[in-house]
Amino acid sequence: MSHILVTGGAGFIGGNFVLNWLSNADADGVINVDKLTYAGNRRTLAPVEGDPRHVFSQTDICDRAALDRLFAAYEPRAVVHFAAESHVDRSIRAPADFIQTNIIGTFTLLEAARTYWNGLDGDAKAAFRFLHVSTDEVFGSLGPTDSRFSETSPYTPNSPYSASKAASDHLVRAYYHTYGLPVLTTNCSNSYGPYHFPEKLIPLMITNALSGKPLPLYGDGRNVRDWLYVEDHCSAIREVLARGRLGETYNVGGGNEKSNLEVVHALCDLLDWLKPKDSGSYRDQITFVKDRPGHDRRYAIDTSKLERELGWKPAKTFETGLCKTVQWYLDNQAWVQDVMSGEYRNWVAKQYAA
Repeated sequence: MSHILVTGGAGFIGGNFVLNWLSNADADGVINVDKLTYAGNRRTLAPVEGDPRHVFSQTDICDRAALDRLFAAYEPRAVVHFAAESHVDRSIRAPADFIQTNIIGTFTLLEAARTYWNGLDGDAKAAFRFLHVSTDEVFGSLGPTDSRFSETSPYTPNSPYSASKAASDHLVRAYYHTYGLPVLTTNCSNSYGPYHFPEKLIPLMITNALSGKPLPLYGDGRNVRDWLYVEDHCSAIREVLARGRLGETYNVGGGNEKSNLEVVHALCDLLDWLKPKDSGSYRDQITFVKDRPGHDRRYAIDTSKLERELGWKPAKTFETGLCKTVQWYLDNQAWVQDVMSGEYRNWVAKQYAA
C-alpha cells in the first residue's frame, strides 16, 4: 500500500484532512504522526480507527530517530506537515514551546525527509513531495485599505507564533533551493469548522454561549480576519499536493473578511435560531476584554494564484460554513466536553480574566 505521512493529524486541520483523505475508498494510506499535546485528540480520529489504511504513531516531530523509523517502515510518497503550536495567546505566555515545535520540529522533519528522499530511486524520488502548511500571520498586519496578502508579500511577523512559523517557512524554502528537496508551501487564512479546539475564537464563543459564560472579545472587536471553512482548506491542500509547482507557495483563503465582532454576532444569531435561550439573546453575553499585546488589526488573503494555476475556489460561503459548524458543535457536545480538561479551563480563566 502506498502511504502519505501526515504530521499533526490529531489536531484541528490535520485531523480534518486525515478524515477527508480517507473518506475516498481509493486513497493512499496515512501514517498519522502526532505528539498528542493538549490540542491533539484521538477522539477526532474515531471514524478511521478501524481503517487498516490509517496508522497512528504518537511521535514528537523533534524525535529524529522515531521519524527515521517511520520513513523506513512505510516509505511514504509524500509528507503533509501540519504539526505546529498555533495559538497566538499561548505563544505570548510560553514562546519556548513554539520555538521548539515550529522551528526545531520542522528542521528535524526536513532532515529526516531529506535523508529518506536522497535514498529513493528513479520515479519514487521524482514523485516525492513535502508540503508545509503555514499561515497568513507571517505577513503581519494590514491597514483598512491595504491590498490583500499575496505570495510575494514581505514577511513581518508580530507574535512569537507567527515569527516561529515564518522561520519554518524559510527553512522549507531553503531546503528546496539548497538541497533540491521537492517542497510546497501553503499560507492559509483563519480556518474554522468541526473538531476545532475550543481556545480559538469560533469554538470558544460557541462553548461559552451554551454554558452561559461571557463571550470575551479583545479590544473593540474590530480586528478583521479572512475565514476559511476547514473542508475547503483540505481540498486546497490536496490540489497543491497533487499539482502544485515545486518550490512554490500558494495562499489559501475563503474570501470572507469579517471583524471578530461580526463573527460573534453571526454566531449568536445562529444559536438564537438553533438553540434559543429561555429569554434574551446570546448577544447579551458579549464582553469586551483588554486587548492582547501586538494584536494584528487585519489579515486578508489574495488567492488568485491558486485559482489561476490549479482552478481551486472555496465551496462554502461564510454563512453556510458557519451554520454547519454551529450545528456540529450542538450535535457533538461529548467531544467538546472531552477536550475541555481542567488544564484547559485553568488556561481560559487566566487568559480572559478581567
